Amino acid sequence: MCLSIPSKVTKIDKENNIATVDTMGVSRDASLDLMEEGDVKIGDYVLLHIGFIMNKIDEEDAMASLETYQEILEMMDKEERERTVLEDDNCPNRV
Repeated sequence: MCLSIPSKVTKIDKENNIATVDTMGVSRDASLDLMEEGDVKIGDYVLLHIGFIMNKIDEEDAMASLETYQEILEMMDKEERERTVLEDDNCPNRV
């Protein structure tokens, strides 16, 4: 299953057009190539897909989604929980 967990932008590298985001405590880099220049700022919540930031979401929606994800994660065993958070943006394209 492919889930896009809201991630908070913690750093922006304008030279390489990459943002560092925090996804439930996991830090990763994501490309800004699909977003308009200057649209994403530090502190924004975004959704990722296969390493690209696809869109921004408002903080209220992000918090509601994160709360739901946390409830789901609490039902999983530790290994499954870690795999879900670490691999959330690596879902294959499906037709």
